[in-house]
Amino acid sequence: MDCFKYFLYLSIFISLNLFFGSCSSHENELTWTKEAALEAEAVASISCSGHGEAFLDGSIGSDGKPICECHSCYVGPDCSKFTPDCPADADSGDPLFLEPYWKKHAASSAVVIAGWHRMSYSFSDRSTISIELRTLIQRLHAIARNAITDGRFIIFGDGATQLLNAAVYALSEDNSSQPASVVAAAPYYPAFRTQTEFFESDEYEWEGDARMWKNKSDSSMEFVEFVTSPNNPDGRLHQPTLRGPSVKTIHDRTYYWPHFTAIPAPADEDVMIFTLSKTTGHAGSRFGWALIKDEDVYQKMSMYIEQNTQGVSRDTQLRAFKLLKTVLKDGGRDFFEFGHNTMRDRWVRLNNILSKSKRFSLQKLAPKYCSYFKKITDPSPAYGWLKCERKEDKDCDSVLRSAGIIGRRGSLFDAGTRYVRLSLIKSSDDFDWLLQRLKALVAKESVKTT
Repeated sequence: MDCFKYFLYLSIFISLNLFFGSCSSHENELTWTKEAALEAEAVASISCSGHGEAFLDGSIGSDGKPICECHSCYVGPDCSKFTPDCPADADSGDPLFLEPYWKKHAASSAVVIAGWHRMSYSFSDRSTISIELRTLIQRLHAIARNAITDGRFIIFGDGATQLLNAAVYALSEDNSSQPASVVAAAPYYPAFRTQTEFFESDEYEWEGDARMWKNKSDSSMEFVEFVTSPNNPDGRLHQPTLRGPSVKTIHDRTYYWPHFTAIPAPADEDVMIFTLSKTTGHAGSRFGWALIKDEDVYQKMSMYIEQNTQGVSRDTQLRAFKLLKTVLKDGGRDFFEFGHNTMRDRWVRLNNILSKSKRFSLQKLAPKYCSYFKKITDPSPAYGWLKCERKEDKDCDSVLRSAGIIGRRGSLFDAGTRYVRLSLIKSSDDFDWLLQRLKALVAKESVKTT
């Protein structure tokens, strides 16, 4: 009798499971998204030997399928062939070190955009900013403990670059007797100078290194100072160089995240600028945001953005929304630990090689307490700020290029020709090849000594 009951209950269970399973599969069956999903999966499945990627909007091969776009120094239909005479390119700040994380989280970070998605110039509330994305940004800062958002106005821009000049415009006095002097303490991010000079107007002009103006007595001058913390290129936490009522500051907090630096306390400045490119690594999406205390400054920056681009692409905002939702799923722990561990390990490996050199040196960075990880963390900067120590190596960029290493020369940062910035945030292929080139260059020192 017990056996009979068992088989009866089992039969009922299987029948119900089949019935409800078929209903569920019918309800969950893709309709208009099916073609887009299959297309995306097909491109993602194209093998590029781990040294490249295929993209839906990439070039098409003779078979009608997208072809692989190879990493530096790799060629061939599937990027499997390495070219050893290729230079190590450590110039750009492409944050491709985060690509493995997003491949691992492909399902939760993917987004399908319907053909009719957000066709209007504005959202239904007549604004150009997604309220839900703004909420996610506030949550992200609260979790990362890197910035105070309470009582702040939030403005979106096409990357941090657009917001930087919008801030310069907003902080420059209208109808002033002389233009505001825009400065930054060297070494500084080159775009501060190039963008200010490009858009120079009657309201502001570039005046170079902030330290050159520290003891100037002309009280009639108005200053707008860029303060980058952590600094690009050397990773140091900076404070304003100039002080006083005639000085206004723009705080570039692009790299103020747990994967690039210890977070001692939430930033609480009047104008703070962040960007998706260095937060999640999506530089190509061109999305940044600013946290503003003063309403007048917020209004002037908003007007600049509206006149310039009519706000940020709604498609970009949707992607940023999806990415940040993925980051926030576990309080950011998985994401920030991956980013910090990757950058810390790269910094250690770079130091291990250059510590054996008397010809080259790196910036000194000490472990610090991080309020996000709630412990002392090792340095994990985005860049190596390399210096040529020999007197005869006056052009450090040329020294490295002759060894097959491409960096960004120090003169661009107003720091002289003995310095070169080396990017540590590119793909693992790029970073590994950089280390190989540096190791060979350092090895030549011992050969000359013997």
